[in-house]
Amino acid sequence: MNTDSMLATLGLVLLRLLEVHGIDSQQFMSELGVDAEAFRDTRARLPSQLADVAYEKAAALIPDPAFALRAAQCWHPSNLGVLGYAWLSSGTLRSGLKRVERFSRVLGTKFTCRCVAEPTGLRFVFDHRRGDGPIGHLMADASLALLLSMCRTNFGDALDPAAVTLRRPEPAEPQPYRDFFGCEIRFGALEDSFLLDSQAADTPLPSANQQLATTFDAILTEQLAALDKDDIVTRCKAYLLRELTSGEPSEQALSAALAMSQRTLQRKLGELGLTYRGVLDETRHALALRYLDDPTKTVTDITFLLGFSEQSVFTRAFKRWRGIAPTAYRERQLSPA
Repeated sequence: MNTDSMLATLGLVLLRLLEVHGIDSQQFMSELGVDAEAFRDTRARLPSQLADVAYEKAAALIPDPAFALRAAQCWHPSNLGVLGYAWLSSGTLRSGLKRVERFSRVLGTKFTCRCVAEPTGLRFVFDHRRGDGPIGHLMADASLALLLSMCRTNFGDALDPAAVTLRRPEPAEPQPYRDFFGCEIRFGALEDSFLLDSQAADTPLPSANQQLATTFDAILTEQLAALDKDDIVTRCKAYLLRELTSGEPSEQALSAALAMSQRTLQRKLGELGLTYRGVLDETRHALALRYLDDPTKTVTDITFLLGFSEQSVFTRAFKRWRGIAPTAYRERQLSPA
């Protein structure tokens, strides 16, 4: 049975897309047997298959083959739930796109995405997992258009990717794609992606707020854990994110919070080649890098936010992770070079 789901409010983007093309969205959804109000429930999830059916029906009604590109005009941060606001608070487009990669399952469990570091910049790769049929191509059009619009919202409207690849065959009229993306498009490629050059990917953004981003990340981690009860690692990290500011949580406290014995927790992590200490270490490492990007937090602040007893202990741990002290890492990150 197909259990893939999507965040209900993401469907509001589709409703607006229909309206932009002159279609009565209420009637459209009624014909599909869906109450359009279902998309307004911020806590609900809907079957991913619903989007497939809706795009197939929309394609039959809209004569423009590139109609899904206008999804760029139809989104609001609230449509993406907490991830939408976490995106707005991201320090750079690189950190924002990595945040999307990390928490994409909150938006939908059917598609996947990944960030690939390249010598000239950062490539964002989207896989709709619908094969190479027309519905998949429309999904890619809408998703990449929306994501690039998100980047332009944070960076500025002048942002254009350095390159775009699309799996769809070259259409009879490719100009709408060139106009939207602002660069040449390689059609018939192996993946759907756009490449941001290093300057665009790493320029500090005016909307950045590291404190809010960290708070949103903790909420998103909780949502991921709730989405997949079998994901023991995410559930562990969600607990650690909540508790670290009160000191280092014990393995016993973690197992109790997950409603299992300490031995069961050890067995479940061991099956994945992991240990409690390893998961704790990985969580602290990832948090440390995000906190060090926030110039308002001192290294002393970060020490206690990560649950370390004193700064020297944090410094030793960070040297083990990155090979340098946290102060040196921060200076290197802030260096113009």
